[in-house]
Amino acid sequence: MPPLRIGIPKGSLQDATVQLFARAGFNVYVNARSYFPGTDDPELECMLIRAQEMARYVADGVLDAGLTGQDWIAEQVIATGADVVRVQELVYSKQSFGTVKWVLAAPDDSRFRTPADFAGCTIATELVKVTEDYFAARGVEVTVEFSWGATEVKPPVLADGIVEATETGSTLRANRLRIIDTVMESRTQLIANPTAWDDPWKRTKIENIALLLRAAIEAQGRVGIMLNVRRDGLTHLLSLLPALRRPTISPLSDEDWVALNTIIEERTVRDLIPRLKAAGAEGIVEYPLNKIVM
Repeated sequence: MPPLRIGIPKGSLQDATVQLFARAGFNVYVNARSYFPGTDDPELECMLIRAQEMARYVADGVLDAGLTGQDWIAEQVIATGADVVRVQELVYSKQSFGTVKWVLAAPDDSRFRTPADFAGCTIATELVKVTEDYFAARGVEVTVEFSWGATEVKPPVLADGIVEATETGSTLRANRLRIIDTVMESRTQLIANPTAWDDPWKRTKIENIALLLRAAIEAQGRVGIMLNVRRDGLTHLLSLLPALRRPTISPLSDEDWVALNTIIEERTVRDLIPRLKAAGAEGIVEYPLNKIVM
């Protein structure tokens, strides 16, 4: 059986993706001189592809599957009619486990306040087709120019406004740009070639990868907590203890005591553990999580 060919997004998402695969149990070994990273899974063959091109190569069957953003999927669908199967949304990005927004922005001191104000103007962006559709849907005629990068520096000399991706808005603010509207929100997607998806072995492999990647994301920022508590103090302690689901409660050899096991947000641990101790909990153990399968 030939290995499953999967595309890893080269560029800003590359490191976050490789780290996510590692947490999911797939070690991907990137060599700076090669576009074909090695893996510890003989059933997997990786290739580094720019996120902007991923959907096209998956649609054409060069790759069986790949990871890219909803933004670049939409761009390729509009531009080429690329047909891909959207397998799993994976909420992670280059800086955080969140959402990337493509926003319409203009200089702070400009006259632009709404999308309609750009009628007859020039917009610079990498996301050309989506931007054209955005303005067309509002009946606003603009000229959309492809930007090769450093898009934030183009207004007001080289363009009147821009459509640019942002997670925090800090780069836009640093370049004295004001966000006027959100053009689209984008999360990373695991996509598959339709023919590969129809192949039972490849589909199972893709679904298994999706399951493990999602489980790794679910575990991000969470930890497990184990503790012992007397039965007569259980109700009060449960009122303090947040849980992903209802906590697991197990009897101990001493019938007066029970053990609890649950999952909590890591950011709550420093405040929660002293409260649990004060409520009578003993043997409190915090442990890291690699995956949570929902």
